[in-house]
This record gives sequence, structure tokens and C-alpha cells, in this order.
Amino acid sequence: MKLTKKSHSCVRLEKFGRTLVIDPGGFTEADATAGAEAILVTHEHPDHFDEGRLRAALEADPATQVWTLRSVAEQLSSAFPGRVHTVGHGDTFTAAGFDVEVHGELHAVIHPDIPRITNVGYLVDAGKVFHPGDALTVPSRPVETLMLPVMAPWNKISEVIDYVRELKPQRAYDIHDALLTDLARPIYDRQIGALGGAEHLRLGAGETAEV
Repeated sequence: MKLTKKSHSCVRLEKFGRTLVIDPGGFTEADATAGAEAILVTHEHPDHFDEGRLRAALEADPATQVWTLRSVAEQLSSAFPGRVHTVGHGDTFTAAGFDVEVHGELHAVIHPDIPRITNVGYLVDAGKVFHPGDALTVPSRPVETLMLPVMAPWNKISEVIDYVRELKPQRAYDIHDALLTDLARPIYDRQIGALGGAEHLRLGAGETAEV
């Protein structure tokens, strides 16, 4: 399949002329969902879920459908009956020709004083790609391509490195990187690449790779 990195945590997956998009949030380009048959959202934070943009995508194409957790689905389902599907940990479904498994339940801890919200990750095509959202979730099967949240208010680089070590993917592509400055990128590249134990890669917004 073709993987296209959009800004921050959004990725587009394409195969056989069909497109699935994950987490087209507020830090992502406005055209991230263009032509998408399926949209998956990991959680409700605005850098992953932009209600206005998602409504516009659903209005623009009556064939587009959304799979997401309850907190997001409740904001959309009444306006788009039958097109917004609520999922949770352990669920499986097919979207735009991709087989998807749902893994995880909670967002990573930002601070003990901040209540944790629900977060789910999506394992696509039997481990071909895993997008964990805002958590360091370990799915129950091997992962070939990990979408790696490298920089966030809820993580530190030692946790990111240990996450790569635990999952042992064939390769890890950076996501959740909109707040990572150009000055810091070489440090993250060097340390994750040297210590993670997997091929560590980075795509700029709009760049693609075959996975």
C-alpha cells in the first residue's frame, strides 16, 4: 500500500484505488481527507479531530464513512445517520477495503491531575501499519510499520525508544511531530535510530512511501 504522511498525526493509506485516512486534525492540511472513502479517528483532541473539517468531508462525499470512539461519534452521528461507526478495543471491521483491528482504551497520562480520555489505535491489514493515536499501545500481533508519536506533552524520548524496542517493528515513521522543531529533529533521529532497534524514518508532509 502507499502511505502518505500529512502534517502532525495524519496519514493516508491507499491501495487498489481506495483511500483510508487516520486522524485528520486541526494541525493537518485542509485537503487531508480529499477522496477518502474511510476516515478513522483515534480520539477527541483537536490535533486529531477537527469537527468542522470532518463534517465538511462527510458533506462533500456521501460515500465517505467514519470509524471512531464514542466521544467523537456522538458529535457527528445524528447529522450523518449510518455513516459514523462507534468502535472500541477488540473490534474489527473493514473500511475502504482495509481490514482494521482496534487496540487500546486510554490516552497516555499527560499529568495525574488531568483526567484520561479514551484513545484507540488502529492496526491495518494484519499489522501492515499501526497507528496508536496518543498512547504507547502494544497490539496483540506483530507490527511491520509503526506510526511513531515522537514528541508530545505526554511522552519523553526514553519512552518512545522503549516503545519501539517493545513492538519491534520492521520500520517506524514519525508522527505527532508538528511541535518538534527543526533544531530538535536530528537529535530525535539519531537517538531513536541508534537505540530503538528498528529502522527509523521520517517523511515530510505530502511525502509518500510504499509499505
